[in-house]
Amino acid sequence: MASEIELRLQKLGIDLPKPAAPVANYVGAVVAGNLLVVSGQLPIGQNGIAVKGKLGAEVTEAQGKEAARLCAINILAQAKAALGDLARIKRCIRLGGFVNAVPDYQAVPQVINGASDLLVEALGDAGKHARYAIGVAQLPLDAPVEVEAMFEIS
Repeated sequence: MASEIELRLQKLGIDLPKPAAPVANYVGAVVAGNLLVVSGQLPIGQNGIAVKGKLGAEVTEAQGKEAARLCAINILAQAKAALGDLARIKRCIRLGGFVNAVPDYQAVPQVINGASDLLVEALGDAGKHARYAIGVAQLPLDAPVEVEAMFEIS
């Protein structure tokens, strides 16, 4: 039987993808006690990175926000692979977002809202989290965003 989280994802028209393989020497997620830490996820879709480049240059705010949403979907895919069942998620504790942007780009928090919004849609109140959003000069594979997460689990 599908968990409440998976039912919400189905209603949103989201099928979790197979988790992306790490691009370097790390693992996608680590369980430690009652915590699940998910490594930074890129906006990787069926055909690789969904959009490439910098916010404020080649990438619009709307594209960046959609890329952040895809990162959150990939976070949930990593969580399901690590836990076996998304029902084990009690709450999202923290979300961290990195935005590949030109130096004077001001909408970094709004871009990462794409990930925050998806987690609240999928987890309900348990998706509300503490967060940081940081503008950076470059990200792996020329991705516009990267998002990581920490969850409390049962």
